[in-house]
Amino acid sequence: MNDKEQLDLLVQRYADLRAEMAKVIVGQTEAVDSLIVTLLAGGHCLLLGVPGLAKTLMVSTLAKTLGLTFNRIQFTPDLMPSDITGSEILDQNRQMRFLRGPLFAGIVLADEINRTPPKTQAALLEAMQERAVTVAGTTYPLPQPFFVLATQNPIEQEGTYPLPEAQLDRFMFNIRLDYPTFDEEVEIVKQTTADRVAEVAQVLDAQQIMALQQAVRRMPVADNVIRHAVSLVAATRPAPDTELQKYLSYGAGPRASQYLILGAKSHAAIHGKYSPDNEDVDAVALSVLRHRIVPSYYAEAEGISADKIISRIITSNL
Repeated sequence: MNDKEQLDLLVQRYADLRAEMAKVIVGQTEAVDSLIVTLLAGGHCLLLGVPGLAKTLMVSTLAKTLGLTFNRIQFTPDLMPSDITGSEILDQNRQMRFLRGPLFAGIVLADEINRTPPKTQAALLEAMQERAVTVAGTTYPLPQPFFVLATQNPIEQEGTYPLPEAQLDRFMFNIRLDYPTFDEEVEIVKQTTADRVAEVAQVLDAQQIMALQQAVRRMPVADNVIRHAVSLVAATRPAPDTELQKYLSYGAGPRASQYLILGAKSHAAIHGKYSPDNEDVDAVALSVLRHRIVPSYYAEAEGISADKIISRIITSNL
Protein backbone atom coordinates (compact mmCIF):
# COMPACT_ATOMS: atom_id res chain seq x y z
CA MET A 1 0.00 0.00 0.00
CA ASN A 2 1.52 3.35 -1.04
CA ASP A 3 1.38 6.55 1.02
CA LYS A 4 -1.64 7.97 -0.81
CA GLU A 5 -3.61 4.79 -0.12
CA GLN A 6 -2.47 4.86 3.52
CA LEU A 7 -3.65 8.46 3.91
CA ASP A 8 -6.99 7.66 2.25
CA LEU A 9 -7.38 4.77 4.67
CA LEU A 10 -6.50 7.07 7.56
CA VAL A 11 -9.46 9.35 6.83
CA GLN A 12 -11.85 6.39 7.07
CA ARG A 13 -10.20 5.01 10.20
CA TYR A 14 -10.34 8.46 11.79
CA ALA A 15 -14.09 8.60 11.19
CA ASP A 16 -14.44 5.10 12.67
CA LEU A 17 -12.39 6.10 15.73
CA ARG A 18 -14.55 9.18 16.30
CA ALA A 19 -17.71 7.09 16.00
CA GLU A 20 -16.48 4.45 18.47
CA MET A 21 -15.24 7.05 20.98
CA ALA A 22 -18.60 8.86 20.81
CA LYS A 23 -20.31 5.72 22.14
CA VAL A 24 -18.61 6.33 25.49
CA ILE A 25 -17.35 9.92 25.54
CA VAL A 26 -19.97 12.67 25.36
CA GLY A 27 -18.63 15.87 23.82
CA GLN A 28 -14.92 16.70 24.18
CA THR A 29 -14.55 16.38 20.40
CA GLU A 30 -11.57 18.75 20.25
CA ALA A 31 -9.75 16.79 22.95
CA VAL A 32 -10.41 13.48 21.18
CA ASP A 33 -9.16 14.95 17.89
CA SER A 34 -6.03 16.23 19.61
CA LEU A 35 -5.32 12.79 21.09
CA ILE A 36 -5.61 11.18 17.65
CA VAL A 37 -3.43 13.87 16.04
CA THR A 38 -0.72 13.40 18.69
CA LEU A 39 -0.80 9.62 18.35
CA LEU A 40 -0.42 9.77 14.56
CA ALA A 41 2.46 12.23 14.92
CA GLY A 42 4.23 9.91 17.38
CA GLY A 43 4.16 12.40 20.27
CA HIS A 44 2.93 12.46 23.86
CA CYS A 45 0.17 14.53 25.53
CA LEU A 46 -0.34 16.51 28.69
CA LEU A 47 -4.01 16.65 29.74
CA LEU A 48 -5.20 19.47 31.99
CA GLY A 49 -8.66 19.43 33.50
CA VAL A 50 -10.54 19.45 36.77
CA PRO A 51 -11.53 16.09 38.30
CA GLY A 52 -14.50 14.28 36.80
CA LEU A 53 -14.03 15.19 33.12
CA ALA A 54 -13.52 11.53 32.10
CA LYS A 55 -9.80 11.82 31.33
CA THR A 56 -9.13 8.21 32.36
CA LEU A 57 -12.20 6.93 30.52
CA MET A 58 -11.21 8.82 27.39
CA VAL A 59 -7.70 7.33 27.35
CA SER A 60 -8.80 3.77 28.19
CA THR A 61 -11.49 3.91 25.48
CA LEU A 62 -8.92 5.11 22.95
CA ALA A 63 -6.70 2.15 23.88
CA LYS A 64 -9.59 -0.27 23.25
CA THR A 65 -10.36 1.20 19.83
CA LEU A 66 -6.68 0.94 18.88
CA GLY A 67 -6.20 -2.58 20.24
CA LEU A 68 -3.31 -1.45 22.45
CA THR A 69 -2.47 -2.51 25.99
CA PHE A 70 -3.31 0.14 28.57
CA ASN A 71 -1.85 0.88 32.01
CA ARG A 72 -2.78 3.65 34.40
CA ILE A 73 -0.20 4.86 36.93
CA GLN A 74 -1.49 6.90 39.88
CA PHE A 75 1.42 9.16 40.77
CA THR A 76 1.89 9.76 44.50
CA PRO A 77 4.60 11.47 46.60
CA ASP A 78 6.12 8.11 47.61
CA LEU A 79 6.34 6.62 44.10
CA MET A 80 9.89 5.61 43.12
CA PRO A 81 11.34 5.27 39.58
CA SER A 82 11.53 1.47 39.89
CA ASP A 83 7.79 1.42 40.65
CA ILE A 84 7.06 2.53 37.09
CA THR A 85 10.03 1.20 35.11
CA GLY A 86 10.34 -2.18 36.81
CA SER A 87 13.16 -3.79 38.79
CA GLU A 88 15.30 -6.89 38.99
CA ILE A 89 14.20 -9.57 41.44
CA LEU A 90 15.67 -12.84 42.65
CA ASP A 91 13.38 -15.61 41.42
CA GLN A 92 12.77 -19.05 42.97
CA ASN A 93 15.74 -20.45 41.01
CA ARG A 94 18.02 -17.83 42.59
CA GLN A 95 18.40 -16.10 39.22
CA MET A 96 18.02 -12.37 38.66
CA ARG A 97 14.96 -11.63 36.56
CA PHE A 98 13.60 -8.30 35.33
CA LEU A 99 10.04 -7.63 36.45
CA ARG A 100 8.49 -5.16 34.06
CA GLY A 101 6.74 -2.09 35.44
CA PRO A 102 3.53 -0.44 34.23
CA LEU A 103 5.42 1.60 31.64
CA PHE A 104 5.46 -1.49 29.44
CA ALA A 105 2.18 -0.82 27.64
CA GLY A 106 1.07 0.67 24.35
CA ILE A 107 -0.78 3.53 26.06
CA VAL A 108 0.20 4.75 29.53
CA LEU A 109 -1.89 7.19 31.55
CA ALA A 110 0.33 9.01 34.04
CA ASP A 111 -2.32 10.35 36.40
CA GLU A 112 -1.46 13.52 38.35
CA ILE A 113 2.17 13.57 37.26
CA ASN A 114 2.78 16.68 39.38
CA ARG A 115 2.14 14.69 42.57
CA THR A 116 5.34 12.63 42.35
CA PRO A 117 8.93 13.71 43.10
CA PRO A 118 11.24 14.94 40.32
CA LYS A 119 13.24 11.69 40.28
CA THR A 120 10.17 9.67 39.26
CA GLN A 121 9.03 12.34 36.83
CA ALA A 122 12.47 12.20 35.19
CA ALA A 123 12.25 8.40 34.84
CA LEU A 124 8.95 8.74 32.98
CA LEU A 125 10.22 11.52 30.73
CA GLU A 126 13.38 9.59 29.91
CA ALA A 127 11.29 6.59 28.87
CA MET A 128 9.11 8.87 26.72
CA GLN A 129 12.16 10.22 24.90
CA GLU A 130 14.20 7.03 24.55
CA ARG A 131 11.26 4.61 24.10
CA ALA A 132 13.23 2.26 26.34
CA VAL A 133 14.02 1.61 30.01
CA THR A 134 17.50 0.93 31.39
CA VAL A 135 17.77 -1.09 34.61
CA ALA A 136 21.05 -2.39 36.06
CA GLY A 137 22.88 -1.59 32.83
CA THR A 138 20.44 -3.47 30.59
CA THR A 139 18.17 -1.64 28.15
CA TYR A 140 14.64 -2.94 27.62
CA PRO A 141 12.71 -1.53 24.64
CA LEU A 142 9.15 -0.39 25.29
CA PRO A 143 6.23 -1.61 23.14
CA GLN A 144 5.66 0.14 19.84
CA PRO A 145 3.71 2.29 19.38
CA PHE A 146 4.26 3.90 22.80
CA PHE A 147 1.95 6.74 23.79
CA VAL A 148 2.03 8.57 27.15
CA LEU A 149 -0.74 10.82 28.39
CA ALA A 150 -0.01 12.66 31.62
CA THR A 151 -2.65 14.54 33.60
CA GLN A 152 -2.35 17.48 35.95
CA ASN A 153 -4.99 18.89 38.23
CA PRO A 154 -4.93 22.68 37.66
CA ILE A 155 -6.95 23.62 40.76
CA GLU A 156 -5.01 21.85 43.50
CA GLN A 157 -1.31 22.71 43.74
CA GLU A 158 -0.63 22.13 47.44
CA GLY A 159 1.99 19.46 48.02
CA THR A 160 2.78 19.05 44.32
CA TYR A 161 5.95 19.04 42.23
CA PRO A 162 5.23 21.16 39.13
CA LEU A 163 7.06 20.04 36.01
CA PRO A 164 9.84 22.45 34.98
CA GLU A 165 9.47 24.13 31.61
CA ALA A 166 12.33 22.04 30.19
CA GLN A 167 10.42 18.85 31.04
CA LEU A 168 7.08 20.19 29.83
CA ASP A 169 8.82 20.69 26.48
CA ARG A 170 8.92 16.88 26.07
CA PHE A 171 5.16 16.79 25.60
CA MET A 172 4.00 17.49 22.07
CA PHE A 173 0.53 18.76 23.03
CA ASN A 174 -0.97 20.40 26.08
CA ILE A 175 -4.70 19.66 25.87
CA ARG A 176 -7.15 21.45 28.14
CA LEU A 177 -10.48 19.82 28.87
CA ASP A 178 -13.35 22.16 29.64
CA TYR A 179 -16.63 21.57 31.43
CA PRO A 180 -19.35 19.93 29.31
CA THR A 181 -22.31 21.96 28.10
CA PHE A 182 -25.63 21.61 29.93
CA ASP A 183 -27.06 19.19 27.34
CA GLU A 184 -23.82 17.17 27.29
CA GLU A 185 -23.87 16.85 31.06
CA VAL A 186 -27.49 15.65 30.95
CA GLU A 187 -26.44 12.95 28.47
CA ILE A 188 -23.43 12.01 30.63
CA VAL A 189 -25.66 11.53 33.67
CA LYS A 190 -28.09 9.41 31.64
CA GLN A 191 -25.32 7.15 30.37
CA THR A 192 -23.41 6.74 33.61
CA THR A 193 -26.37 6.09 35.90
CA ALA A 194 -28.05 3.43 33.75
CA ASP A 195 -27.47 -0.31 33.92
CA ARG A 196 -25.65 -0.62 30.62
CA VAL A 197 -22.09 -0.45 29.39
CA ALA A 198 -21.31 0.70 25.86
CA GLU A 199 -19.04 -1.65 23.94
CA VAL A 200 -16.50 -0.18 21.53
CA ALA A 201 -15.01 -2.01 18.55
CA GLN A 202 -11.34 -2.18 17.67
CA VAL A 203 -10.57 0.00 14.65
CA LEU A 204 -6.79 -0.35 14.29
CA ASP A 205 -3.95 -2.51 15.58
CA ALA A 206 -0.33 -1.74 16.46
CA GLN A 207 1.09 -2.55 13.01
CA GLN A 208 -1.51 -0.42 11.23
CA ILE A 209 -0.91 2.49 13.61
CA MET A 210 2.85 2.42 12.94
CA ALA A 211 2.25 2.23 9.18
CA LEU A 212 -0.04 5.29 9.38
CA GLN A 213 2.51 7.14 11.53
CA GLN A 214 5.18 6.52 8.90
CA ALA A 215 2.85 7.70 6.12
CA VAL A 216 2.16 10.91 8.07
CA ARG A 217 5.90 11.43 8.61
CA ARG A 218 6.54 11.13 4.87
CA MET A 219 3.97 13.79 3.93
CA PRO A 220 5.64 16.58 1.93
CA VAL A 221 5.60 20.10 3.38
CA ALA A 222 6.04 23.29 1.38
CA ASP A 223 8.81 25.66 2.44
CA ASN A 224 6.36 28.50 3.05
CA VAL A 225 4.48 26.32 5.58
CA ILE A 226 7.72 25.54 7.44
CA ARG A 227 8.60 29.24 7.45
CA HIS A 228 5.13 30.03 8.81
CA ALA A 229 5.61 27.53 11.67
CA VAL A 230 9.06 28.89 12.52
CA SER A 231 7.78 32.47 12.41
CA LEU A 232 5.04 31.61 14.93
CA VAL A 233 7.61 30.12 17.30
CA ALA A 234 10.02 33.03 16.80
CA ALA A 235 7.23 35.47 17.67
CA THR A 236 6.96 33.89 21.14
CA ARG A 237 10.54 34.86 21.99
CA PRO A 238 10.98 38.22 23.73
CA ALA A 239 12.74 40.70 21.46
CA PRO A 240 13.23 44.48 21.56
CA ASP A 241 10.69 46.66 19.79
CA THR A 242 8.01 43.97 19.60
CA GLU A 243 4.46 44.54 20.76
CA LEU A 244 4.36 41.35 22.86
CA GLN A 245 7.77 41.74 24.51
CA LYS A 246 6.36 43.00 27.81
CA TYR A 247 4.04 40.00 28.05
CA LEU A 248 6.72 37.31 27.58
CA SER A 249 9.49 36.15 29.90
CA TYR A 250 10.57 33.13 27.85
CA GLY A 251 9.55 31.80 24.46
CA ALA A 252 9.40 28.41 22.76
CA GLY A 253 12.48 26.55 21.51
CA PRO A 254 13.16 24.74 18.22
CA ARG A 255 11.29 21.61 19.37
CA ALA A 256 8.10 23.67 19.12
CA SER A 257 8.76 24.28 15.41
CA GLN A 258 9.28 20.56 14.86
CA TYR A 259 6.07 19.67 16.70
CA LEU A 260 4.10 22.33 14.82
CA ILE A 261 5.02 20.69 11.51
CA LEU A 262 4.43 17.13 12.78
CA GLY A 263 1.10 18.19 14.28
CA ALA A 264 0.13 20.01 11.09
CA LYS A 265 0.91 16.89 9.03
CA SER A 266 -1.26 14.75 11.28
CA HIS A 267 -4.06 17.34 11.35
CA ALA A 268 -3.99 17.57 7.55
CA ALA A 269 -4.03 13.79 7.19
CA ILE A 270 -7.19 13.23 9.24
CA HIS A 271 -8.93 15.90 7.16
CA GLY A 272 -8.13 14.26 3.84
CA LYS A 273 -5.20 16.43 2.73
CA TYR A 274 -1.98 15.06 1.27
CA SER A 275 0.13 18.00 2.48
CA PRO A 276 -0.37 20.48 5.35
CA ASP A 277 -0.93 24.19 4.84
CA ASN A 278 -0.71 27.24 7.11
CA GLU A 279 -4.23 26.61 8.43
CA ASP A 280 -3.15 23.20 9.73
CA VAL A 281 -0.20 24.81 11.52
CA ASP A 282 -2.51 27.39 13.12
CA ALA A 283 -4.96 24.65 14.14
CA VAL A 284 -2.38 22.91 16.34
CA ALA A 285 -0.43 26.00 17.44
CA LEU A 286 -2.33 26.55 20.70
CA SER A 287 -1.83 22.98 21.92
CA VAL A 288 1.86 22.98 20.92
CA LEU A 289 2.81 26.39 22.32
CA ARG A 290 0.73 26.99 25.45
CA HIS A 291 3.10 25.06 27.75
CA ARG A 292 6.26 26.34 26.07
CA ILE A 293 5.97 30.04 26.78
CA VAL A 294 6.24 31.82 30.13
CA PRO A 295 4.08 34.95 30.46
CA SER A 296 5.70 37.84 32.30
CA TYR A 297 4.54 39.33 35.58
CA TYR A 298 3.12 42.19 33.53
CA ALA A 299 0.91 39.75 31.60
CA GLU A 300 -0.24 38.05 34.79
CA ALA A 301 -1.06 41.43 36.36
CA GLU A 302 -3.20 42.31 33.35
CA GLY A 303 -4.86 38.88 33.31
CA ILE A 304 -3.38 37.96 29.94
CA SER A 305 -2.92 34.19 29.72
CA ALA A 306 -0.56 32.17 27.54
CA ASP A 307 -3.54 31.21 25.35
CA LYS A 308 -4.38 34.87 24.71
CA ILE A 309 -0.78 35.66 23.80
CA ILE A 310 -0.60 32.74 21.36
CA SER A 311 -3.96 33.62 19.81
CA ARG A 312 -2.71 37.16 19.22
CA ILE A 313 0.49 35.81 17.61
CA ILE A 314 -1.51 33.51 15.32
CA THR A 315 -3.83 36.34 14.28
CA SER A 316 -0.92 38.69 13.52
CA ASN A 317 0.76 36.03 11.34
CA LEU A 318 -2.25 35.20 9.17
